[in-house]
Amino acid sequence: MRQLRIRTLAGICVAAGVLSWAGAGLLDAFDVLPSVPVAAPIVLAIIAVVLLATALSLRARLKAQRERVPGAKGVDLMMAARAVVFAQASALVVALVSGMYGGAGVYLLLNDLDLASRREQALYAGLAVAAGIGVIAAALFLERVCRLPEDDEDDNPPGAATAA
Repeated sequence: MRQLRIRTLAGICVAAGVLSWAGAGLLDAFDVLPSVPVAAPIVLAIIAVVLLATALSLRARLKAQRERVPGAKGVDLMMAARAVVFAQASALVVALVSGMYGGAGVYLLLNDLDLASRREQALYAGLAVAAGIGVIAAALFLERVCRLPEDDEDDNPPGAATAA
Protein backbone atom coordinates (compact mmCIF):
# COMPACT_ATOMS: atom_id res chain seq x y z
CA MET A 1 0.00 0.00 0.00
CA ARG A 2 2.80 2.39 0.93
CA GLN A 3 4.67 1.68 -2.32
CA LEU A 4 1.50 2.46 -4.27
CA ARG A 5 1.17 5.77 -2.40
CA ILE A 6 4.78 6.74 -3.16
CA ARG A 7 4.35 5.80 -6.83
CA THR A 8 1.18 7.87 -7.05
CA LEU A 9 2.89 10.91 -5.55
CA ALA A 10 5.89 10.45 -7.84
CA GLY A 11 3.58 10.16 -10.86
CA ILE A 12 1.78 13.36 -9.93
CA CYS A 13 5.11 15.12 -9.48
CA VAL A 14 6.49 13.95 -12.82
CA ALA A 15 3.28 14.76 -14.73
CA ALA A 16 3.16 18.24 -13.21
CA GLY A 17 6.85 18.70 -13.99
CA VAL A 18 6.44 17.79 -17.64
CA LEU A 19 3.42 20.07 -18.02
CA SER A 20 5.21 22.89 -16.21
CA TRP A 21 8.31 22.50 -18.36
CA ALA A 22 6.20 22.66 -21.53
CA GLY A 23 4.19 25.58 -20.17
CA ALA A 24 7.36 27.45 -19.23
CA GLY A 25 8.64 27.05 -22.78
CA LEU A 26 5.38 28.36 -24.19
CA LEU A 27 5.24 31.31 -21.80
CA ASP A 28 8.90 32.15 -22.38
CA ALA A 29 8.22 32.33 -26.11
CA PHE A 30 5.82 35.18 -25.34
CA ASP A 31 8.22 36.73 -22.78
CA VAL A 32 5.78 36.27 -19.91
CA LEU A 33 7.54 33.55 -17.91
CA PRO A 34 6.36 33.91 -14.29
CA SER A 35 8.98 33.95 -11.57
CA VAL A 36 9.42 31.47 -8.76
CA PRO A 37 8.62 33.26 -5.49
CA VAL A 38 11.41 33.54 -2.94
CA ALA A 39 8.93 32.50 -0.26
CA ALA A 40 8.07 29.18 -1.95
CA PRO A 41 10.85 27.10 -0.38
CA ILE A 42 10.36 28.86 2.97
CA VAL A 43 6.63 28.11 3.10
CA LEU A 44 7.19 24.50 2.05
CA ALA A 45 9.89 24.09 4.71
CA ILE A 46 7.53 25.48 7.37
CA ILE A 47 4.85 22.99 6.32
CA ALA A 48 7.42 20.17 6.55
CA VAL A 49 8.40 21.29 10.06
CA VAL A 50 4.75 21.42 11.17
CA LEU A 51 4.09 17.94 9.80
CA LEU A 52 7.24 16.54 11.41
CA ALA A 53 6.48 18.17 14.77
CA THR A 54 2.95 16.78 14.68
CA ALA A 55 4.25 13.31 13.85
CA LEU A 56 6.85 13.34 16.61
CA SER A 57 4.33 14.63 19.16
CA LEU A 58 1.75 12.01 18.25
CA ARG A 59 4.35 9.25 18.22
CA ALA A 60 5.51 10.16 21.73
CA ARG A 61 1.94 10.36 23.02
CA LEU A 62 0.98 7.05 21.41
CA LYS A 63 4.07 5.38 22.85
CA ALA A 64 3.27 6.68 26.33
CA GLN A 65 -0.32 5.52 25.92
CA ARG A 66 0.77 2.03 24.81
CA GLU A 67 3.20 1.71 27.71
CA ARG A 68 0.50 2.94 30.11
CA VAL A 69 2.67 5.69 31.56
CA PRO A 70 0.87 7.31 34.51
CA GLY A 71 -0.44 10.75 33.61
CA ALA A 72 0.19 10.23 29.90
CA LYS A 73 -1.99 12.37 27.70
CA GLY A 74 -3.97 10.18 25.32
CA VAL A 75 -4.54 10.77 21.65
CA ASP A 76 -8.02 11.77 20.54
CA LEU A 77 -9.10 9.63 17.60
CA MET A 78 -10.56 12.60 15.73
CA MET A 79 -7.32 14.54 16.15
CA ALA A 80 -5.34 11.60 14.75
CA ALA A 81 -7.77 11.31 11.84
CA ARG A 82 -7.45 15.03 11.12
CA ALA A 83 -3.66 14.72 11.23
CA VAL A 84 -3.79 11.92 8.66
CA VAL A 85 -6.07 13.95 6.39
CA PHE A 86 -3.73 16.94 6.75
CA ALA A 87 -0.76 14.72 5.86
CA GLN A 88 -2.48 13.19 2.82
CA ALA A 89 -3.68 16.54 1.51
CA SER A 90 -0.27 18.11 2.06
CA ALA A 91 1.50 15.28 0.25
CA LEU A 92 -0.81 15.46 -2.77
CA VAL A 93 -0.74 19.24 -3.11
CA VAL A 94 3.00 19.48 -2.55
CA ALA A 95 3.66 16.72 -5.08
CA LEU A 96 1.83 18.86 -7.63
CA VAL A 97 3.59 22.06 -6.56
CA SER A 98 7.02 20.43 -6.46
CA GLY A 99 6.48 19.06 -9.95
CA MET A 100 5.53 22.52 -11.19
CA TYR A 101 8.61 24.14 -9.64
CA GLY A 102 10.75 21.25 -10.82
CA GLY A 103 9.57 21.63 -14.41
CA ALA A 104 10.14 25.38 -14.32
CA GLY A 105 13.56 24.83 -12.76
CA VAL A 106 14.58 22.35 -15.46
CA TYR A 107 13.44 24.76 -18.13
CA LEU A 108 15.46 27.55 -16.53
CA LEU A 109 18.53 25.33 -16.25
CA LEU A 110 18.35 24.42 -19.92
CA ASN A 111 17.72 27.92 -21.27
CA ASP A 112 19.61 31.20 -20.71
CA LEU A 113 21.29 30.34 -17.45
CA ASP A 114 23.78 33.13 -18.17
CA LEU A 115 21.33 35.70 -16.82
CA ALA A 116 21.61 36.29 -13.07
CA SER A 117 17.83 36.47 -12.64
CA ARG A 118 17.40 33.08 -14.33
CA ARG A 119 20.06 31.54 -12.08
CA GLU A 120 18.26 32.88 -9.01
CA GLN A 121 14.93 31.55 -10.27
CA ALA A 122 16.48 28.13 -10.92
CA LEU A 123 17.94 28.15 -7.40
CA TYR A 124 14.57 29.06 -5.84
CA ALA A 125 12.88 26.35 -7.88
CA GLY A 126 15.45 23.77 -6.78
CA LEU A 127 15.08 24.77 -3.13
CA ALA A 128 11.29 24.57 -3.46
CA VAL A 129 11.57 21.04 -4.86
CA ALA A 130 13.91 20.02 -2.03
CA ALA A 131 11.55 21.48 0.57
CA GLY A 132 8.64 19.74 -1.19
CA ILE A 133 10.42 16.40 -0.88
CA GLY A 134 10.78 17.16 2.83
CA VAL A 135 7.04 17.84 3.09
CA ILE A 136 6.20 14.57 1.34
CA ALA A 137 8.59 12.63 3.59
CA ALA A 138 7.15 14.23 6.74
CA ALA A 139 3.59 13.59 5.53
CA LEU A 140 4.32 9.91 4.88
CA PHE A 141 5.94 9.67 8.33
CA LEU A 142 2.88 11.23 9.96
CA GLU A 143 0.62 8.78 8.15
CA ARG A 144 2.80 5.92 9.37
CA VAL A 145 2.67 7.17 12.96
CA CYS A 146 -1.14 7.33 12.87
CA ARG A 147 -1.56 3.94 11.22
CA LEU A 148 -3.65 1.46 13.17
CA PRO A 149 -1.81 -1.68 14.30
CA GLU A 150 -2.62 -4.74 12.25
CA ASP A 151 -4.42 -7.57 13.99
CA ASP A 152 -2.13 -10.58 13.39
CA GLU A 153 -3.70 -12.77 16.07
CA ASP A 154 -7.11 -13.12 14.40
CA ASP A 155 -6.50 -15.01 11.16
CA ASN A 156 -10.11 -16.21 10.97
CA PRO A 157 -12.93 -13.73 10.52
CA PRO A 158 -15.74 -13.77 13.10
CA GLY A 159 -18.20 -16.57 12.51
CA ALA A 160 -15.80 -18.65 10.43
CA ALA A 161 -15.58 -22.35 11.17
CA THR A 162 -12.31 -23.56 12.63
CA ALA A 163 -10.62 -26.64 11.23
CA ALA A 164 -10.45 -29.51 13.73
